[in-house]
Amino acid sequence: FGQEVIRVTAGKRVHGTGAIPGGVNKALTIAERDELLKDIYHIIQWSRDAVQLIQKVHTQDPGLYNSFGIFRSNFMSIVGNNGDLDFYHGTLRARDDNGKIIFDHVDYQQYHQYIEEEVRPWSYMKFPYFKSIGKEHGWYKVGPLARVQNCCQISTPFAEHERKEFVDYAGGSPMHAPLAYHWTRMIEMLHAAEVIKELLHDDDLLGSDLLVQGERQMEGVGVIEAPRGTLFHHYRVDENDLVTMANLIVSTTNNNQAMNEAIRHVARRYLHGHEVTEGLLNHIEVAIRAFDPCLSCATHALGKMPLEVELVDPEGRIVHSLSRS
Repeated sequence: FGQEVIRVTAGKRVHGTGAIPGGVNKALTIAERDELLKDIYHIIQWSRDAVQLIQKVHTQDPGLYNSFGIFRSNFMSIVGNNGDLDFYHGTLRARDDNGKIIFDHVDYQQYHQYIEEEVRPWSYMKFPYFKSIGKEHGWYKVGPLARVQNCCQISTPFAEHERKEFVDYAGGSPMHAPLAYHWTRMIEMLHAAEVIKELLHDDDLLGSDLLVQGERQMEGVGVIEAPRGTLFHHYRVDENDLVTMANLIVSTTNNNQAMNEAIRHVARRYLHGHEVTEGLLNHIEVAIRAFDPCLSCATHALGKMPLEVELVDPEGRIVHSLSRS
């Protein structure tokens, strides 16, 4: 269903052509809207069922789901003007691992005043952190687990009910278990389904006002909450519209240190002896996939990379390794 929504709004399911500078190149037709309306109520119910399923999985085995790969960290996301869940229009809010506000309602165009990026010699990805805290303790996580706990409310009723259930389950303190990403991801899916239903009943969806006019700028900063988390694009152009500076902090880059911490805790728990086992490889993959990373996006590299785990001794010699394509 989501792919079909993309097709009718963007022209194609993959590499859509609908978005153009300043707006979109087409509106929905009545037939397209009505076709989506036929299914949306089923989609909402299926999304509610999905949330209930993942909640049941968590609550039936809290020893695993609440502790697997767990680490504590700061977290950040966009929030709306009233602190509600927002993916497109809002300001930046960050909390520490106890849920205390670090900064709030920060204009995302000033992100560079709050976030610094560290380069480390062993990784193609940068390591962002909050300037006010510093490199060692200023790193953070983004994505569904951050968003659902960072906001004060969700605008749609079913998703808001599930958000409250999740917060109650966490006991009033932030939930830091990586596997809880899946639970909050389903809550956001439910919210998306409810919002799609609202939009399908909005006549503006069929309108002809497709572009907004604005004054030409030589520099621009954009931010959205992508499914994986907060994503920054920062560009400068010259008088010929050639890009002279570009800085991207994609969701996976924001989660870089968080993913490394999850892997560290999994290795401490499941690495025994001097051999990398298939079981350890599986557990590391589970920890990484909780963040739904796009390593190609974060490293700006083409192609696929296998999962390879190397056990290295203090002298840097490889003791054992195992890989999976």
